[in-house]
Amino acid sequence: MKTLRERLHQANGLLAPYAVPHPGTLGRAHKEPEDDTRFPFQRDRDRIIHTQAFRRLKGKTQVFVTGEGDHYRTRLTHTMEVAQISRDIARTLQLNEDLAEAIALAHDLGHPPFGHAGEEALDHWARAHGCTFEHNEQSERIVTLLEVHTSQYPGLNLNLEVLEGIRKHRTVFDQSPHTTQGEHAPSIEAQVVNLADEIAYTCHDCDDGLRACLFTEEEIGRASVLAARAKEMARPRGTSLRGALIDLLVHDLYENSEVRLKEQGTPSLEDVYNATAPILWFSSRSMQELTDLRGFLWDRMYCHPSVTQANEEGKRIILGLCDHLLTQDTPKVEELQKRCQSSRAEAVKDYVAGMTDHYAKSQLALRSFSEVGLEGR
Repeated sequence: MKTLRERLHQANGLLAPYAVPHPGTLGRAHKEPEDDTRFPFQRDRDRIIHTQAFRRLKGKTQVFVTGEGDHYRTRLTHTMEVAQISRDIARTLQLNEDLAEAIALAHDLGHPPFGHAGEEALDHWARAHGCTFEHNEQSERIVTLLEVHTSQYPGLNLNLEVLEGIRKHRTVFDQSPHTTQGEHAPSIEAQVVNLADEIAYTCHDCDDGLRACLFTEEEIGRASVLAARAKEMARPRGTSLRGALIDLLVHDLYENSEVRLKEQGTPSLEDVYNATAPILWFSSRSMQELTDLRGFLWDRMYCHPSVTQANEEGKRIILGLCDHLLTQDTPKVEELQKRCQSSRAEAVKDYVAGMTDHYAKSQLALRSFSEVGLEGR
């Protein structure tokens, strides 16, 4: 078997000049011995997968509240689809597949229960108590502080390229900027994850909306040029609308990225970091078609009464839990506050953000029952 050094050298020979090399260039916050067999970003991927936060994604809402149906996407299945698309794109474009996968697997760790409605409620509550909540920032907080890999230092001690990919993750739903003053632009691998996320959620939300009978293929085909093209592609093969949508968007990304990379004269990694705008992107045609499709999903799915009703219930649960936990003795909150040296409100925010939908519901019901019981005595 070849040594790790030999394998790293061989793998680096397959990368494009603008890719992050397999050993990385930024290192870890805390130095540690390298693994005997795994590449650095493979170790990061494994540490992410084995966290409690990653396992809890299976019980967190994507669009439909978990438990409503066995086949709707959860935050975990969404994450796996983003990782799969990211790996495929990274390999085709000769990028660092391990880095892209690690960023993809960690990109949604910070999501609270009840999806974006839960995030909105938690941020509203946090701002009233001296802090804020944003799921990308929470994802970074999880891997740098809240999760435990060793007693020697906090967090997972991931390579800084992974942390930057998490911090600079951005889609149309995210409010945090790509960069802050003094930081460099995202790696191309991080850009791949951003685009893979948009591809994944747009396409699987179409699939889930069809499954929930919120619209038909005929309706989405009439409203969206992109969906109509995907329907035509899928018909001869008898495959799904979702798969054809992914195929169209990924191939558009390849073709447009090839043009953009040639225009920039095959940039180096340093050029990527110094860029003022993303290097990888969809064509203007596909961007417009994606916008139109998302508009259809917004009207017919995200704003559907059954979805908005569940969202409002999720907000109510989160606000009720936060208010209760702020004033009541709770060992988990107290442990978080002590370990993280944070305020009480920050510890409450961390605790509630980590809950699954089911656990949040059960905790509020349990606490409400206890209060009623005490009042009746």
